[in-house]
Order: sequence, then structure tokens, then C-alpha cells
Amino acid sequence: MRHVIALDVGGTGMKAALVGVGAPGGATPSGGPPARPAPPALLHQARRPTGRERGPDAVVESILDFAAELRAYGERRFGEPAAAAGVAVPGIVDAEHGTAVYAANLGWRDVPLRALLSERLGGIPVALGHDVRTGGLAEGRIGAGLGADRFLFVPLGTGIAGAIGIGGTVEAGAHGFAGEIGHIVVRPGGTPCPCRQRGCLERYASAAAVSEAWAAASGDPEADAADCAKAVESGDPRAREVWQIAVDALADGLVTALTLLDPRTLIIGGGLAEAGETLFTPLRDAVRRRVTFQKLPSIVPAALGDTAGCLGAGLLAWDLLTASSAPSTTAASTPTAPTTPEVTT
Repeated sequence: MRHVIALDVGGTGMKAALVGVGAPGGATPSGGPPARPAPPALLHQARRPTGRERGPDAVVESILDFAAELRAYGERRFGEPAAAAGVAVPGIVDAEHGTAVYAANLGWRDVPLRALLSERLGGIPVALGHDVRTGGLAEGRIGAGLGADRFLFVPLGTGIAGAIGIGGTVEAGAHGFAGEIGHIVVRPGGTPCPCRQRGCLERYASAAAVSEAWAAASGDPEADAADCAKAVESGDPRAREVWQIAVDALADGLVTALTLLDPRTLIIGGGLAEAGETLFTPLRDAVRRRVTFQKLPSIVPAALGDTAGCLGAGLLAWDLLTASSAPSTTAASTPTAPTTPEVTT
């Protein structure tokens, strides 16, 4: 079975998969439009720690070893080695040159990860992507954004990032920083942010920010955002105040983003989105109150959960195969090349 290797590297752990792919679409016998490939399928999944306590070199070696093990498993199980690989990593990523530029939580700088993986995997094409943009790619093509030509994916976790989806690809920006919605200033002069601004969105509306605020309000240093959501549902006025502060800040940031980007769909993911309608009902109301001339997008929860990163990495790899099979096209090295037909489920 034709398949690719997908790796989603986090600060403490790695998720990996072998992703089955259909042959890239070709012309139908009648000369009609190209046939769509089959949707990706997770054929095998595995996890392991990054081992970051052993240093950045050890993390890189762990990634390479993990990928090699997946290749060997796929060859044994499916009768052929993986045709390509995709890897999503945190921090600053130069996808065009295949370099993991910097990640504070992994301690690495300027790691030529694409070249290292390709060498370890027998020379197959490898795509490197930013973790949030890669997850956003999956949500846009086969998840909550399916069918939307333009979307914004915003995961609410320890921080807040974003992925701008346009026509089946995710925009990286001129320097790789597109989508950093968490550093929109929503409260000028407010809480200091590690980015050296004050009042950034993620200092008010991330899961980490809500956890910190609720721990202080409840007097329980172990309380977190999930506890706050439960207290909101039970009618606790202190929790409702903490929650509303977060919702209002998030709505301000999202309206700024939709004014600039005009997305058809806003996809909200991450830990805070697990609160379901406790978050989405007041958030939709808050955004609706703030829009004037703008078109109100659909605001929906992410659909793929923690498989988004692996599926997105698999799609990056699939893009390479599709690009390399197209007439007059050499094997692509840029994983955001808009050459893959839209994937449907």
C-alpha cells in the first residue's frame, strides 16, 4: 500500500503515523477533469517522548530514529517503503529551505531537518512545516474547514497561534510569521507578554491565561481552565467573570483578524475549545456584537483533535508526491505548493 510517514513533534512528545494515500488524480478515460485521490487514512500510529532533557542533538536523533523505525515498519507491513515524509515542528520554521530555525522548548537552532530526514530515509522527499500551520492545513482540507475557500484556524492552548487557509494551502507569510494572532494587542498597556509587548491576546484568552486567572480567583493554585469552564457551567459568578474577560478579549482579536482576512470560517481548537458551547455560545455572541460592515464567518470547533498535526504532516508529504507526478513539474521542496487537489472525506 502506498503510504507516507507523518511526524508531529511537540515540546515533550512526538506523535507519528503512517498515512495511506491514493494515487494523485489523473485524467479520466473520457478526458474529463482529474479524478480526486482517496482521502488520507491513518494506517499506524505511535508516540514517544522527545527526550528534550538530553539536549537538542538528542531530540534530533530521536526524530530521525523514530522516522527510520516507521519506515521499516511500513516496509514490513505494507510491502514497500514510505514514498515521502512530512514533519511538523514548533517554533520558527523555514519551510522553503527545510530548516527548523529555532524552538525555545526544544533548544535547537538552524537544524537542517529536511535534509537529515531525507538522508536517513533513503533519499525520499521530505516536507517540513510549522506545527500550527500544519494542523490548520488538515483542519482546512479534511476537517472543520472542509469546503471553505478561506479559513482561519486558531488553537487556544498554552499560547494562541493561527493558520490562514487560502484555497487549500496555508499562508506562511514572507518571513514565516503569518497567523500569529496571539500577539495582536487587544488591551493596550495591559499585561506584559514574553514577546515584549503589553496586552497581547494570548495573555487574556489562552488556556494558560484562563488557568492563571481562575487559580487566583478561586484561591486554588492547582485550578486550570477546564475547572473554570466547569464552574461557569455550575453558575459560579467568579468563574463567569474570568470566562467573560477571556471571551471578550478573544472576540476583539478575532474581529481584528476577520477584518483583515475576511475568512469564510473561523475554526477554534486547542484545550479551551474543549469547553464546547460554554465557549462557543458566548464567543459567537461577542463577535456578532462587534462586527459592523464585516461579513460574519461561521465559528466552529476544530474537528480533528490531536490527530490534526499528523494528518497535516501527511498532507504535506502527499503534496510532494502530487507535485512530482504533475506534467513538467519536478519534485517539490516547498510543502506549501498549491498543487494538491482538495481532499474530501
